Amino acid sequence: MDAGAARIDTSVTRLLGCDLPIVQAGMSWASSNSRLPLAVSNAGGLGVIASGPMRIPDLDRTINEVAAGTDRPYAVNLPLYRKGADEVMDLLAARRVPILIGSQGGPRRYLQRFKDLGTLCLHVVANEEHAAKAVDAGVDALVVVGAEAGGHPPGGLVTTLVTVRAVARRFPDVPIIASGGFADGAGLAAALSLGAGAAQFGTRFLASAESNLHPSYKDAVIAAGTGDTRTVGRGLGMIRVLSNDFADRMRELEDAGADLELRRAEFTASSLRTAAVDGDVTGGKVEMGQSAGLVDAVLPAARIVELIVREYAATRDRLPEVLPLMNSGGRSHPISRSGRS
Repeated sequence: MDAGAARIDTSVTRLLGCDLPIVQAGMSWASSNSRLPLAVSNAGGLGVIASGPMRIPDLDRTINEVAAGTDRPYAVNLPLYRKGADEVMDLLAARRVPILIGSQGGPRRYLQRFKDLGTLCLHVVANEEHAAKAVDAGVDALVVVGAEAGGHPPGGLVTTLVTVRAVARRFPDVPIIASGGFADGAGLAAALSLGAGAAQFGTRFLASAESNLHPSYKDAVIAAGTGDTRTVGRGLGMIRVLSNDFADRMRELEDAGADLELRRAEFTASSLRTAAVDGDVTGGKVEMGQSAGLVDAVLPAARIVELIVREYAATRDRLPEVLPLMNSGGRSHPISRSGRS
């Protein structure tokens, strides 16, 4: 199956105008470029520019490159805590980006301004309470993140399986993008079965040819198993990272009940940039999700999208039929799959 010729119709694809319910996460440094978002959007998914670490001129140039390189939907992720967030919003408004994904802050800060411009506004949430506030504010869709996610998982570490299902039950009419733990087509099928209209893939696209990461970082993703990440930074903005020297030092301080300021000093002495740009995967913050254990090769982003679609179709074909109970004659008749949505 060619992903470029495929379409999976869901609430999210209808809202965003893309063909496939495959969203590439906005990942600082990894998708702080035009190549990765362009590749994903042109393959039928939603490519996302990560504005978090970008200077305004670089972000402006990247948006122009993506807008010129595709007629498909794309998004910009804005972490609201970043320095200069208001200036970034000014740029995004001036460029009239089609989709804005807000995170790490409340949506009321940007929502009305961008909705007035016709921008679709999605917001990242990590529990039912945050989802309710975002829905009440009027967001167009939710990105619901569970504990498996790299970067910033929910503080309570409730799994994606539970969090997405809880939010979908509470807000059945709100389009949801499930995030955390998804790396293949079976994961996409799982997300849709929970009530989401798409899955967000982060770690899988870290290990893409177009991601803007040092080769050592990509190699670390490929080498990692499902148990090779941990969460650190309690009280400091918890993150899920590869278990390395940095993570070991943080865990030792946390287990010892070290003073917050001592932990803060250790936490800020290391950076994501050190790993992503310089390739220090021992002392840097190597953010990745548990799904790294499901990723075994660096591939072009379009090929990743194609494989997810193929695997999704195969997963659906493998699902067992619903069979009726035996009738009085001792025979059963499988229920036809025809007409399934």
